[in-house]
Amino acid sequence: MNQETSPPLLTAELTLTTLFQDADPMGVIYHGNYFRFFEEVRRLLMEKIDYSYHQMQASGYLWPIIDTRVKYVKPIPFDHKIRITATLTEWENRLRVDYIIYDANTNIRMTKGYTMQVAVSIDNHEMCFVSPTVFTDKIKAWHDNH
Repeated sequence: MNQETSPPLLTAELTLTTLFQDADPMGVIYHGNYFRFFEEVRRLLMEKIDYSYHQMQASGYLWPIIDTRVKYVKPIPFDHKIRITATLTEWENRLRVDYIIYDANTNIRMTKGYTMQVAVSIDNHEMCFVSPTVFTDKIKAWHDNH
């Protein structure tokens, strides 16, 4: 597909100022807290398609993370304004969300990463090898409207 015929990418964005309590003793955001930033922007991404965490559970599925990666490009200090983007890049068989954290003032990339999730049936605790139609229908509806 060329760029003109490619479907639009589902994205979400969040800007925040890092907190003192998120920093390590060196004044840099502790590496484990990056996942909290990813989680918050992923929540916003899912709400764009009307599939919040409560709606996931009500639809009969849990979506545990099965794989993740973070590349720490530049340290993020506390009391620093950052912009976090999330882009849904896979959804047919699993849910992959790519993230980039930028310095909100200079637009310099500070971190990138991804998470992968799979649907698990609440009823039988079995992993689904294909994303459930309740989810893919929401993605299709979003694409149809954008």
